Amino acid sequence: MSASSSGIVAGLTAAALATVGYLAHQAAESLPAGLGRAAHAGAAPAAGTSKAPQVKKDPTALPGDSGKGARVVYSLRGDRVWLVAADEAVSRTFEVDPSAVDPAPGSYSVTSRSNSVTGSDGVPVEHVVRFATVDGVVVGFSSAVGGPSASAPAPDPKARTGGIRESRADGDAMWTFATIGRTVVVVR
Repeated sequence: MSASSSGIVAGLTAAALATVGYLAHQAAESLPAGLGRAAHAGAAPAAGTSKAPQVKKDPTALPGDSGKGARVVYSLRGDRVWLVAADEAVSRTFEVDPSAVDPAPGSYSVTSRSNSVTGSDGVPVEHVVRFATVDGVVVGFSSAVGGPSASAPAPDPKARTGGIRESRADGDAMWTFATIGRTVVVVR
């Protein structure tokens, strides 16, 4: 009887393994395209991929190619500004609304400042810090005197303006930091 019992156990085990194999095959076939195939043991990752987890770059981190010493750093792609002290410590970073005209990447100096004027788009602005000219358009940082609001006129998409807008609090910090002659580094 023990011989027949072992035959039954072997038969049940074989049937169970066949069922599990069939179900695993069905599950693999129902996966969305590209999902799970490279994850099988022994499979090599696709060209250009890494098994290491992807580290997302901190958008507030000071760009590495932004110069040395006390400076204002402006990222065209990130629409972000950093105020950097002489010891390379970032005293403040903030997002800005870009101008319609971008200066080329490079190093500039603050050339003029105005406490309060009307911007080329007709919006009253304060703490204007100018540092570049592109095809006759003056480029600089400023904050709208009422701050961003629904009542501020929408910029004319055809107008070539150079006003890089910041919040009033950020404009106050820029005004204090970016005096005449201060370096402004523009990066992509």
